[in-house]
Amino acid sequence: MRIVFMGTPDFSVPTLETLISSRHEVVGVVTQPDKPKGRGNAIQMSPVKECALKHEIPVYQPVRAREESFVEQMRALNPDVMVVIAFGQILSQELLDLPKFGCVNIHASLLPKYRGASPIQWAVINGDEETGITTMQMAAGMDTGDILETAVIKLDKKETGGSLFDRLSLMGGDLILSTLDKLEAGTIQAVPQDDAQATYVKKIPKSMGEIDWTMSAVAIERLVRGLNPWPSAYTHWNGKMLKIWEAEVLPQSADAKKGEPADVLEADHDTLTIQTGDGVLKICSLQLEGKKRMDVASFLRGYPVEVGSRVGKE
Repeated sequence: MRIVFMGTPDFSVPTLETLISSRHEVVGVVTQPDKPKGRGNAIQMSPVKECALKHEIPVYQPVRAREESFVEQMRALNPDVMVVIAFGQILSQELLDLPKFGCVNIHASLLPKYRGASPIQWAVINGDEETGITTMQMAAGMDTGDILETAVIKLDKKETGGSLFDRLSLMGGDLILSTLDKLEAGTIQAVPQDDAQATYVKKIPKSMGEIDWTMSAVAIERLVRGLNPWPSAYTHWNGKMLKIWEAEVLPQSADAKKGEPADVLEADHDTLTIQTGDGVLKICSLQLEGKKRMDVASFLRGYPVEVGSRVGKE
């Protein structure tokens, strides 16, 4: 097949590499425009563009994919299918209808669950036992098209947003090759999504990482893992931001001494525990504003914490 690939972040790159190495022909790559990044505002290419240029594949970077001039460029490429994974723009119906086999999206959830921008993090935050990826025939709505194929994986008990990101990104290539083979052979059975079962997840803001200590220890521990590495879960201590990178939920007996949510219960040698709204959270790895990430023992040697003090904003 003649394929136009549409994607932007590093999550999309393994799938693009798989397609380039396959029997199919990637005739063009579409990605978001270059953007300034970092303190120096240096112009930076997307990871997908870097991959395409490495393989000498033509790159297209429309400001708006709905523009007629861009649609005409795509029409000139005469693609059999467009493969879309984390591109970052809504496609017009004209584009969706352009290829012989339409536009196939690779989405990082088991649709219709977690339609939208942040399915990976929410699978961890919500404590899901499994998730996966879906290939979908794209329609005009947000992740509403018919399901073509799915691949399922189990989440590890220590799964983070970052580790799940890596695992799912590597699954896209194999699944899209299977889907394309079946589309070409006419053997695939598209299944409409059950809209009644749909859930939506928006882009995660940095502010979501601020820990509400009235939540349960279980919920906070999941938040810590789900937002690792970005935007990360955090609290405040002595007026500075304190990122929490790793934590454990401690069992708490009914007669155990309890404090108020955000109270420090233990702070000795390599143990730092904090009372939550339900249960106790043991902090394992953290990072004070302006410092490097460290284990609790290293932190407590440099920054003594008093039992009975509190974390969070004053």
